[in-house]
Amino acid sequence: MVSQTEVNGMEQLITQIPQQMVNGITLGSVYALLALGYSMVYGVLKMLNFAHGDVFMVGAFAGWTVLAFFQGSGHISMPVLILVTMALGAILATGVLGAVIERFAYRPLRGGSRLVTLISALGVSIILQNAAMLLTSGRAKTFATELLIPQDLVVHVAGATISATRLAMLGISVLTMVILDAVVLKTKFGRAMRATSQDAEAAEYMGVCTSKVIAITFILGSALAGLAGVMIGLYYTQVDYMIGFSAGMKAFTAAVLGGIGSFHGAVAGGLVLGLAESFGVLIAPPVYKDAIVFAVLIFTLILRPSGLYGRPNQPRA
Repeated sequence: MVSQTEVNGMEQLITQIPQQMVNGITLGSVYALLALGYSMVYGVLKMLNFAHGDVFMVGAFAGWTVLAFFQGSGHISMPVLILVTMALGAILATGVLGAVIERFAYRPLRGGSRLVTLISALGVSIILQNAAMLLTSGRAKTFATELLIPQDLVVHVAGATISATRLAMLGISVLTMVILDAVVLKTKFGRAMRATSQDAEAAEYMGVCTSKVIAITFILGSALAGLAGVMIGLYYTQVDYMIGFSAGMKAFTAAVLGGIGSFHGAVAGGLVLGLAESFGVLIAPPVYKDAIVFAVLIFTLILRPSGLYGRPNQPRA
């Protein structure tokens, strides 16, 4: 017979499902932005940009720097303006960083061995991580989220509590993905990017400047990482120089899970990753959440090696 303790435990578990669903979708939307940047770069260059997570870290610190400036000057009475400035500052900083990385670390190696490019990416990652450690003296930085977003402003839906921070993160992520989808599918640059992804040499013959396309794609992917960095900083309220490693692994996992090189696959992979991480804490201690995420990845790839949206030998933009 089932004991009353087990029944109570099961009821408590069920009541947590709506909240974990909200948490998973919120985190998943941010992971989707990270995975999109990762997949976009892989789509046009067929390389794994392992410095992507550290660009995310730079974006988080750029957002914190803007917030610290407003706090230091005493101008914190306009939270919406501060949030917008933080986002734009992170996007600008990481966009410029992405352009520099592409120009000096990756472009000279283009056409060479993928192993050499991979080593270059790892080198950039280590440089960024150590630079951040030196500039911050290894100390974590705290986001004063409560000064910008009312913590008592919540929405209750189906037993879940959705804070203003989560609503803002979800709204910004969805809006960004919709805009990016429109750019990729309905603009001249989007067509050039998809052509470069499918066959760079043929695209060159058709008049597409693939070097320009690759550079802009790097900038866009880096900007997405920077925006995600600000949102994660506001969500967890603290960042340090090591967050890039974890974020990079999550971005890679989400991209592979959805089908690396696929736009919609990156979104799906990010959401699955966020939900797996969130629901994982219901069945195991939080310390094992990353292990659960990678177990889901392995299981998915065993059943579908090309990912949820990927097609074998035919990466999608």
